[in-house]
Amino acid sequence: MKLFDAHNHLQDERLIPHLEQITSELPKLGLVESVVAGSGAEDWPEVEALANHYSWVRPSFGVHPWYVSEQPGNWQQILVQFLEASPNAMVGEIGLDRWIKDADVPLQLRFFKTQLQMAADLKRTPTVHCLQAWGLLLETIKSAPRQARGFLLHSYGGPSEMVSEFVKLGAHFSVSPYFLHARKAAQLNTFLQVIPIERLHLETDAPDMWPPPERCPYPLLDPAGRPINDPRNITWFYDEFAKLKNLNAEDLAAILEQNHRQLFGGA
Repeated sequence: MKLFDAHNHLQDERLIPHLEQITSELPKLGLVESVVAGSGAEDWPEVEALANHYSWVRPSFGVHPWYVSEQPGNWQQILVQFLEASPNAMVGEIGLDRWIKDADVPLQLRFFKTQLQMAADLKRTPTVHCLQAWGLLLETIKSAPRQARGFLLHSYGGPSEMVSEFVKLGAHFSVSPYFLHARKAAQLNTFLQVIPIERLHLETDAPDMWPPPERCPYPLLDPAGRPINDPRNITWFYDEFAKLKNLNAEDLAAILEQNHRQLFGGA
């Protein structure tokens, strides 16, 4: 069974103590491709290094809305350099976020529009983050250039009523193991009804968005003793999600492979 992780942060320092074991085991578990997303100029070299070392890592370079104020003045030129140096690289993680304290939404918006334009110009699929800014996100994407394959709304948490509007614009949607927490069950069930299966992807968002601790097959803790998500949980997530969709795991995997190839390209 071929597995695809549509979004994670394998370069995150919280995973470094476990990275050798994780990366040695993931291909053995059936992982074919992992989209590893950068958050800003400071971690793009680490993402690039992982992609150069592991054939199953597809890099993605972008400025996360949390870090727009921390970028160097020539961030656009640096980003283009990374993208052009990696022909299979995507654009992300980018987006809008009103949830964070003292959010500079106008600055986020300028970064977001610039990166959407870049993704369209270079024909690279963007991965989009959004919290508490769904209306603005929809209007921005409506007016922005888009490349033909579409874009990924990762760990989608927006209103179910907006799914059809995003679909019309080319959206795909990924779901993380965090949705299997009991408090997320109602939201997940709603999404399962409204998100077309041909637009669905699974992600770990490791080291964040961890599964329910009592069900987690690969539990990890950071140095402070807080739970983090192990990318190896993708195997368990495929099995659990197949049960939710009343599908054979192999059948779900075949659908998700087709979705992944359509969105990100590749054989």
